[in-house]
Amino acid sequence: MLRVSGILSIVLLAVIIFGGIGTYNSIKEARINVDAQYGQVENQIQRRADLIPNLVNTVKGYMKYEEKVLTEVTAARAKVAGASSPEEMAAADAALSGALGHLFAVVENYPELKADAHFTELMREVSGSENRIAVARKDYNNAIKDYNVIVSTFPGIMFAGMMGYSPIASFAAEESAHSVPQVAF
Repeated sequence: MLRVSGILSIVLLAVIIFGGIGTYNSIKEARINVDAQYGQVENQIQRRADLIPNLVNTVKGYMKYEEKVLTEVTAARAKVAGASSPEEMAAADAALSGALGHLFAVVENYPELKADAHFTELMREVSGSENRIAVARKDYNNAIKDYNVIVSTFPGIMFAGMMGYSPIASFAAEESAHSVPQVAF
């Protein structure tokens, strides 16, 4: 009788240990995936930011009186380069998107600029970057969702706190993105 209970204790202990190892590995893998997906968000935002100096230089030749808009775009790009957390990156990205929106609105006043082949190609590249950023954000948020499910449900919740893992906030749009833009002609 003692022998059977000893064997059952060992089997139960082994199940708990291997279950814990499996849960630990799942949490760790999910966190690594979150970090990798965030890297892709940064990669795409940086790609767009790298296009900005060429875009600004192309536009400068045409826009004699729009220095404020060009300064705004340049400052927003610098914020992207200086972002050190997902929250700062989200805010910097929103500022850069807004500044580019102002630039594109001003460009409408310069038909010769819109006809410039170099400018047109840069605009196409920036637009493609916007799409890549949207996809990278979606993938990042999906990875966060998967991670949050693991660290917030049983048995992950038992181990996550002990290992210092907690839920992560999704990459969210700035509050201003929820309001309807005002267009004046």
